[in-house]
Amino acid sequence: MNGDWLIRGRDGRLGVYWPSNDAVLCRAERVPGGPWDPPRRVGGEQSVQAGFAVGQGADGYAHLVAWRPTGQGESGLVHSTHFRPLLAPLDWIPIGHPQKNGERTGTPAVTVDAEGRAYLFVRNRGKGVHTINQKERGGWNGWHNLRGSRVHEELVAVTGESGLVEVYATNPDGILSWHQQEPGARPVAADPLPLRIEPGTLSALPTSKEHTTLFFADPEGMLYAWRPGGDPVALIAAVGPGPVATLRCVLDGHDCTLLAQRSASGRVAFAAYPTELESAGLWWTESGPQLPAGTRVALAEDAEGRVVAASMTPDGVLRLARQKDEPGLALAAWQEDL
Repeated sequence: MNGDWLIRGRDGRLGVYWPSNDAVLCRAERVPGGPWDPPRRVGGEQSVQAGFAVGQGADGYAHLVAWRPTGQGESGLVHSTHFRPLLAPLDWIPIGHPQKNGERTGTPAVTVDAEGRAYLFVRNRGKGVHTINQKERGGWNGWHNLRGSRVHEELVAVTGESGLVEVYATNPDGILSWHQQEPGARPVAADPLPLRIEPGTLSALPTSKEHTTLFFADPEGMLYAWRPGGDPVALIAAVGPGPVATLRCVLDGHDCTLLAQRSASGRVAFAAYPTELESAGLWWTESGPQLPAGTRVALAEDAEGRVVAASMTPDGVLRLARQKDEPGLALAAWQEDL
């Protein structure tokens, strides 16, 4: 899964997405804060391959992108839109291959601009980055090669508070990034950040109208925060592998950035600090039961503005914990069998 797989729909209901065999599954709350519906397949009965992406626009619609087998040794990308959690997502619609045809080239990333247009990014055969985006009145524009070299498989796409699209990638030399200069324009390359980064640990969070903050770990396991134009700041040792889940929220009246990650003990660990004030420091606090390796963690706010943490095990077991109505980040007991 690439992107925020726990989202709040425009009707206030929470929904989740996760992979299962040859499908992407989803389920949602029947009413905000209530019981959950059974899982259903995204995109009808079409089979998809491993690795999919989720992005959500300001309109609350979710956009999903995955690879689908198209023939012997060949694959193509497909797209589905999910308008409301209790409605079925639309069928998968073919987008094509960044280089016309061939095998799967990497896990896609998708984000949605201020006008509700999806932007898809994916590594290509040459280990650069290709992009394609929706037209304003339906359909897709043509593929465009953003270039880049030796790019790792996982990309991170995000729409800043400005409504402009950004995409980030890592390679053995550091971080590569591309940024829109105006709505509807193709993202253009920025200066790379030379730094040793552990592949697969990158995540991004809009933290102000001017900035997106990136989080990543180095090969020694130190977690960093970085905003383009500044210097990376060492935050705290990561407690587990992979990217941290991130959420900007209000805690005790303060604008805070919340991080979550499955720790080496198997429990979910949380840390928070005032947004863009990394110098304030932070520490991890663990919560909930021990979870198997490969469990993914996500953060969101529910219809009442409470922080919600979710974990999804590799076999599809969903657990949730909601913020209590008391100071700080006190979570109620984790719920299972929703």
